Amino acid sequence: MGAADYRRTVVDLGLLSLLDVLADPATGVQPSTAQRYHGLVRMAVTAEEAGFCALGVGEHHFSHYALPSPFLVLSHAAAATKTIELGTSVTLLANADPVRIAEDLATLDVLSDGRAEATFARGVDLNTMHAFGIESIDELRPRFEEHLRLVLRLLTEEEVTWEGNFRAPLDKVHLEPRPVQQPHPRINIGGGLSTVSADLAGDLGLPFVLPSLFRFPDEYRAIVDRYRERMIANGFGDKVSVTFPCYLHVAPTSQEARRRWQPYFENYVQFASMVRSAGARSFEFDTLIEGPAVCGSPAEAVERLAGMAELLGLDRLLVLIDAGGIPMHLVDEVLSLVGAEVIPALRRS
Repeated sequence: MGAADYRRTVVDLGLLSLLDVLADPATGVQPSTAQRYHGLVRMAVTAEEAGFCALGVGEHHFSHYALPSPFLVLSHAAAATKTIELGTSVTLLANADPVRIAEDLATLDVLSDGRAEATFARGVDLNTMHAFGIESIDELRPRFEEHLRLVLRLLTEEEVTWEGNFRAPLDKVHLEPRPVQQPHPRINIGGGLSTVSADLAGDLGLPFVLPSLFRFPDEYRAIVDRYRERMIANGFGDKVSVTFPCYLHVAPTSQEARRRWQPYFENYVQFASMVRSAGARSFEFDTLIEGPAVCGSPAEAVERLAGMAELLGLDRLLVLIDAGGIPMHLVDEVLSLVGAEVIPALRRS
């Protein structure tokens, strides 16, 4: 089987939340940030009961994406759950101290009894970059790679002596606590269409996670092929792992799903297109639900999600359900329906 010739027979389904705090377009009611935080923990519990494999939460700063500290929120979710994996989607590693990130990830792994993971990406937002003291965007990529390699060493080596370009040197540092998972918790590399991130993941033998944008899945085929080829060339063929995030809404019938979800998804698109619009073919509802968004009955959802998995050779999909001001009772309904009818079918497909 060649790098561009692959087929997945089983795909796991995880849950993604970026914690946008938007008003319900139907009622005008906007939840507080505290309500959204507690709702996220409730989602983790419901998702675990429904059979989702993982919860991923995104890091953002200074916006209506109101989650700057994913590890803190995930530690709270760890106390309320028992089996679901808990991870960041993503951690902006170029902006952070890699020693603290390694400590936070190891701490979450201990508190969750070995369920922690992280997706690291460099980030591209200039306001965030400047707020964290990075003057030039040209620094982001070398900072990211240096920080990533240091995090891996801290998690896997008993004692680290290190010197780099972007933080103070380390002399015989022993990370505590030690992670439960060995050699370290799952670490994913977040990338888009850039060959640099795909190559870095392939060189280090790490899973690759695509971004939660409005691009169609087929636009990522070439970069996924490149990652796969790099992994195989470096002897990591058995570790190839690709995750794709998409937007999802499921109801008993297609008509009900579209009627119910359209105002919420359009509300989210209006907000998110300001920061996540790069390369989008369209922001029209009918177009998006043919590409990066899935909306329909359970059978339609299974067909679309399985098609994405086959197209990109995925072993995991992350679905974003709680966006656009959608009320929690509808989120609960979708999670339960996906758990009852979509997840079992994907595992059989």
